[in-house]
Amino acid sequence: MTNGLMARGPRRARRRFVVGAVAATSAGVLALTACATSSGARPGSGRPSGGTVITVVATTNAWGSIAAQLGGTHVRETSLITNPDTDPHDYEPTPADARTIAGAQVVVKNGVGYDPWADKLLAANPVPGRVVLDVGELVHVPDGGNPHRWYSPPDVRTVADQITADYTAADPADAAYFDAQKQTFLTQGLARYNQLISDIKATYAGTPVGASESIFSPLAAALGLSLITPPSFLKAISEGTDVSPADKATIDQQIATGAIKVYVFNSQNSTPDVAAQVTDAKQRGIPVSALTETLTPATASFQDWQSAQLVTLQAALHQATGR
Repeated sequence: MTNGLMARGPRRARRRFVVGAVAATSAGVLALTACATSSGARPGSGRPSGGTVITVVATTNAWGSIAAQLGGTHVRETSLITNPDTDPHDYEPTPADARTIAGAQVVVKNGVGYDPWADKLLAANPVPGRVVLDVGELVHVPDGGNPHRWYSPPDVRTVADQITADYTAADPADAAYFDAQKQTFLTQGLARYNQLISDIKATYAGTPVGASESIFSPLAAALGLSLITPPSFLKAISEGTDVSPADKATIDQQIATGAIKVYVFNSQNSTPDVAAQVTDAKQRGIPVSALTETLTPATASFQDWQSAQLVTLQAALHQATGR
């Protein structure tokens, strides 16, 4: 079968080479940067004179937005992947990224094979006392599992709890502040997000839907939707490997017969096959709902980004079912 699915494979191979080059050529700079920025407290805007500010780096702004909100004025957060036009699976870090990670006291990485370049950059400049939060390990998703954990509402809460614990360990004097930030985020920041999830589940649980890749799987489960796309198809598109003819035929048949009521696709990873399925779904009157891997727009908060996507999905489900 001829398709565009293998295009991501060579880019991944090249990414591994580039990471190695960044790590090797930046080692001297990283060591100096670590000495300058990784030890002790750092002053930051919005903090009283002498107050502790924790330097935080997240590999992707999906987690970075949460880390920034949980830390408030007591952290300085930087996300490395922020461009909505970027496919994070194929991200190639720069020497500037290496320097940023070198100065971090807390690093939040996704794990599960999603951002392996972060491990290489961390290993190039080990810093005593640095805390590295691996989301995949935290929520017990092994290598080869679904890496898109920010689309799992229970995992979002688990990560928020752990980030708060890490901040408290780094700055015990401000434990009450961090606990208050977490409570505000969970009860106020995520209020609309949680309500939309509850409303969609109450109205549309069991509705058969299709998707372009595994990014939607955790959210579909939380919403009670019946995701009938073959799991092997979802995984292949997500990982940039070949789709089997049988899986492609199944999806095409599900669209042709209206077996799925809504088709959800990742607009940051639209292969020729996925684009064809989106077109086919639209032509057959099946509503299509898009989502992304990073904040869209890049200036949005995690909850505003997620809520906007949930509103779009809710509208598509209403159009499809009349409920």
